[in-house]
Amino acid sequence: MSKREDEGCHRKRKTEAGPKSEDCVNPNSAVIAAFKVFQQELDTKHDKYERLVKISRDITIESKRTIFLLHRVTSVPDVEEILNEADVKLDSVRQKIGQIAEELKGEDLHQFHRAFTPGIQEYVEAVSFHHFIKHRSLISLEEINARLVFMRENNKGEAEVAWTGPSVLTFHITPTDYLLGVADLTGELMRMCISSVGNGDIDTPFQLSGFLREIHDGFSYIGNTGPYEVSKKLHTLRQSLGKVEDACYTLRVRGSEIPKHMLADVFTSRAAAHLDPDDTMV
Repeated sequence: MSKREDEGCHRKRKTEAGPKSEDCVNPNSAVIAAFKVFQQELDTKHDKYERLVKISRDITIESKRTIFLLHRVTSVPDVEEILNEADVKLDSVRQKIGQIAEELKGEDLHQFHRAFTPGIQEYVEAVSFHHFIKHRSLISLEEINARLVFMRENNKGEAEVAWTGPSVLTFHITPTDYLLGVADLTGELMRMCISSVGNGDIDTPFQLSGFLREIHDGFSYIGNTGPYEVSKKLHTLRQSLGKVEDACYTLRVRGSEIPKHMLADVFTSRAAAHLDPDDTMV
């Protein structure tokens, strides 16, 4: 037998002679029992996180559809009909936020915040856009949270519940999510400005310009002292304000030179020339 074959046989015999790791594990050990508890807790947390991600996606989709619906107010004669239809859609979105409130009952919100923050920001954008069209003002965080109160029936089979009547669940949007949603709102207002001009509405762009300037001033006070995401979106906000001010400048200086039926083509081409590749949904 060669030296290499002898070494191989020696290693094989040594491996076979040694005890297997599975044989050394005591299933009744306190350590193993503790790790099984940890495993169950982590699996439960991950399952809850995935459910919240799915709910957040549904909220995002429904909120975007509401925003697309609200953009029709610039081209329809009956604005109230659009606003009422948007109200129904927003009520549906709020019910999904109620599902998030149920999932977070007894949990630390910040452990799961990243799972649902995209949907909440999109909801803030939709509800603030709806409020602006209706009242020409910015909805406050307190007004948004006041609508996120839900009544839920307690299950009789739950041992920890001492009564079977309805219970109240609340969901509080964080200030950061509110600010990020308002920052996204500015992009929709810019699109509303261009659409209004295209439909012959000369007054709305100047209203939007003043409103966006107030929002920009408010964000400028925050500056780099606020959350990183807020300061990051300040650049996009300035771009939206610049496009609206450019439209107002053109209307004021060259409005009499351009026929109304050509305004849509002029502003659409100007907006496309300054539009960023990722600016299709701010």
